[in-house]
Amino acid sequence: MLRASLIDPLVKIALKEDVGSKDITTSALIPRNLTIKAEIEFKQSGVVCGIEIAERVFRLVDENLRFLPVAKDGEWAEKGREVAYIEGLGVSILIAERTALNFISHLSGIATKTKEFVEKVKGTNTRIMDTRKTTPGLRIFEKYAVSTGGGVNHRLGLYDQVLIKDNHLRILRKEPLVEMVARTKQAVLKKTIIGVEVKNLMELKEALKSKADYVLLDNMSVEMVREAVAHKNKIRSKIELEVSGNVNLNNVREYAETGVERISIGALTHAAPSIDIALDIVGS
Repeated sequence: MLRASLIDPLVKIALKEDVGSKDITTSALIPRNLTIKAEIEFKQSGVVCGIEIAERVFRLVDENLRFLPVAKDGEWAEKGREVAYIEGLGVSILIAERTALNFISHLSGIATKTKEFVEKVKGTNTRIMDTRKTTPGLRIFEKYAVSTGGGVNHRLGLYDQVLIKDNHLRILRKEPLVEMVARTKQAVLKKTIIGVEVKNLMELKEALKSKADYVLLDNMSVEMVREAVAHKNKIRSKIELEVSGNVNLNNVREYAETGVERISIGALTHAAPSIDIALDIVGS
């Protein structure tokens, strides 16, 4: 569940972007005292996500609007299902409509795509995780949608976990990776998670000698990942392995069956199609 303190600032920015000074069409045509009833309907099946955010959109436009959710985030909605009812001033409902629908359709799309990946790896020990490939300004919402769809959130940003990536290694190419991890551990808080990105099995073997928490296997084939898992098991390392890059619904199961603990997928957030959702006027 997202706190209102996290929701409201982003909702206010979205409303300002869409409404500006005022809705000139609605103000010109709709009587200010006209009350209406409306419903939000899923036009295609998917995982519901963003109901609380949508409610805050309507409330911030007009605190007197009545918003009745009839579905919860994380539920599966079949095509044609109503997920919320709204009643109050027509001008207020029309002003809030597009912003509210944009949030629900986008976040429900991410949750639905995540659920598809999670279902593909069911029965394995692999967790489906997101990345930092998010829409600028919407990371908190999009990562919430991933968790709503059954995925696991990776680091929120550059501030909460360490990930030593290829560009770090290129800049510090003369420093052994084991020493790099040790130096990093001294510079961050004690319980900070540390990951290392590698591109081949030689780099993996060096990374597994360090005290990192996980090793990210970047753009490796399924066969290379199998070899990586076999080596890790051979030396009885407790460091988790993460697959990232070129993972899709057609091959994610094959990657998961290698025995890796984590698969991170940028497409969960940057390429998930929005769910088709509409607001229909049902009475006045």
